[in-house]
Amino acid sequence: MEKANKTKIIIGLSYLALITIFLTLFFSKFSVQEIISYDFIKENRLYFLKLKNSNLFLVSTIFLIFTTLWVFPFLGFGSPVALLGGFIFGKWLGTLIVVLGMSVGATLLYIFGNYFLKDLIREKFLNRYQNLEIKFKESEFYYLLIYRFIGGIPWQLSCILPTIFDVKVKNFFFASLIGIVPQIFLAVSIGSGLEKIIEQNSDVPKITDIIFSQEIYIPIVAFLSLVLITIFLRKLLYKN
Repeated sequence: MEKANKTKIIIGLSYLALITIFLTLFFSKFSVQEIISYDFIKENRLYFLKLKNSNLFLVSTIFLIFTTLWVFPFLGFGSPVALLGGFIFGKWLGTLIVVLGMSVGATLLYIFGNYFLKDLIREKFLNRYQNLEIKFKESEFYYLLIYRFIGGIPWQLSCILPTIFDVKVKNFFFASLIGIVPQIFLAVSIGSGLEKIIEQNSDVPKITDIIFSQEIYIPIVAFLSLVLITIFLRKLLYKN
């Protein structure tokens, strides 16, 4: 027991050290002001497009790995990487890469949580989600699929919360792979739309031009519709 605890502490400290090193190296190269500037985005758009066109398979593989690492171990949430995926790869390929990467990352995070955080998660959240435990036992994959589709829980917590219910890794992966497609597709579509707007504008476009662009407002309306649907389903799933 003592040896297992020491192993967990070593892995936990290694994890924190890895994140610290990554953030230090990243922000030693770029400032926050640079990253959010229009010129920086426009210049790097051309760079990524040239890189993608020269070797699509390599760039796709690298971005897939980046997306996986974004979820685990860096505990990032979906929107930024989905927007970036749409920006670089477009709607369809971007959705495929981001969904696959996030599903793999989420599954690795679930496995990590199941080994290191299971007792803590059960202690903190089992009473709150006691009704879900019964539902998951009835039909594990079905309720996992609904659970991943409707969201409503912070992404990182949503990946480790199913440790309470002892769900199979295979079911968790495939439920994530299918369940997150709608929301990721809409976010990727917005990223793809932003890329087209930047391509057409040498200067910073007005916010109204962005919002009322067809490439932007259609996925936004669809996203808001999806939110309303998931709120309704969430009340059904999480009700006592």
